[in-house]
Amino acid sequence: MKRILYAELIKWRDSVVRKPLLLHGARQVGKSYLLEQFGKNEFPTFFRFNFEQMPQLAKIFQADLVPKRIIRELSLVAGKTIIPEKHLLIFDEIQECPKALTSLKYFNEEMPELALCCAGSLLGVKLSSESFPVGKVNLLHLYPMTFEEFLQALGKDQLVESLKSANIPEIVHDMLWEHLMEYFITGGLPQVVKEYIPLRDTPVEARYNTRKLQQDLLASYYKDFAKHAGATNSMHIVAVLENLPMQLVRNLDGSVKRYIFKDVIPGKKSFADLQGPIDWLEQAGLIIKVKVCNRAELPLESFCKPNMFKLFMFDVGLLGCMLNLPVNEDYGITKGYFAENFVAQELMSAGNQKLYSWIERNSQIEFLQNRDDKIIPLEVKAGIRTQAKSLQQYIQKYSPNDAIILSKKNIASKKDSVVKYFPLYMAGSLAKIIVKV
Repeated sequence: MKRILYAELIKWRDSVVRKPLLLHGARQVGKSYLLEQFGKNEFPTFFRFNFEQMPQLAKIFQADLVPKRIIRELSLVAGKTIIPEKHLLIFDEIQECPKALTSLKYFNEEMPELALCCAGSLLGVKLSSESFPVGKVNLLHLYPMTFEEFLQALGKDQLVESLKSANIPEIVHDMLWEHLMEYFITGGLPQVVKEYIPLRDTPVEARYNTRKLQQDLLASYYKDFAKHAGATNSMHIVAVLENLPMQLVRNLDGSVKRYIFKDVIPGKKSFADLQGPIDWLEQAGLIIKVKVCNRAELPLESFCKPNMFKLFMFDVGLLGCMLNLPVNEDYGITKGYFAENFVAQELMSAGNQKLYSWIERNSQIEFLQNRDDKIIPLEVKAGIRTQAKSLQQYIQKYSPNDAIILSKKNIASKKDSVVKYFPLYMAGSLAKIIVKV
């Protein structure tokens, strides 16, 4: 399956100043697979060492962190000589060997000719007992598959090109919307998508299998909690994660409100009580935090409070699984929350390191984007009704150059209006096509 981040790996390989690369992200997002494909396609030979599958590899890093000796001993393990000038070396599950993480500093300084890629779970890397090689590695973050990558996996290359167009025929728009509803069910975890595609001709079986696989993946995340956080802390982390879907569906108007701390964990009711588990889940890459601004002015961060935010799941398919929704395409009153969750995912994958929303008195905008030092409000609608009273109030107060409504409608704009309309499925492409409309 093609991943958009592959192009960044090519740039890294061809860079004049190349440091060891650390590809991190939540578990099950396809880090190992991506690096293996990169090795197969772009190098004459690649060597992959998995520190989780082969814990004995840690012994190689105990004596010292001299790259020449490490490469010599890894060559003995592999049974072939690793040539730094020619081959790709992959350290997989690097968080399981903290000293290997530290060794990246010395590979950068003493063996820059070696193409060294590492894959690690986001949380495991951050919780490493060893010092992180700050400034000595290149970092890339891999998220679940985007909607564009989902279409590519389906073999819909022509539809992928339509996502970058400023004019989408209605018949193509309908096809894209149908595939978006499929994506709401599967989400973007590669293993789920891979097993879903061969079964698409039998929808009932495909969707049943999808839910079963998502349940298994959730169970694997829960095991990770206990492994990294201990029994008591993991119970609180599970409670916060399982409560998140309930937070999203608590409002009947379909719009996600700020996070409420009460009744999530028995006896806990304040931000201070839940900050630890929330931060843990965010660092693990399993939730997306959207900060709430009470003013839409730069810098947005200065108008946010630590205890004012929204939380979303990192994968919309797992959200449906946790809500135990029937595996069909009618999401009823929940479709508003799915729409916002989907947009949050797409914006993060498109390179937005932080997400913001706006709430002022009785008005709220789902997302604010800072682009070229200008704030663009994004209103999210799940259906074809696009009346946006809050957006009009925002425009009257802040006079933005552009304002966007994402909905089920096709691309459109109104004369003498800053408002532009885009289909929900184009959330990840906004930066590329907004100037064309």
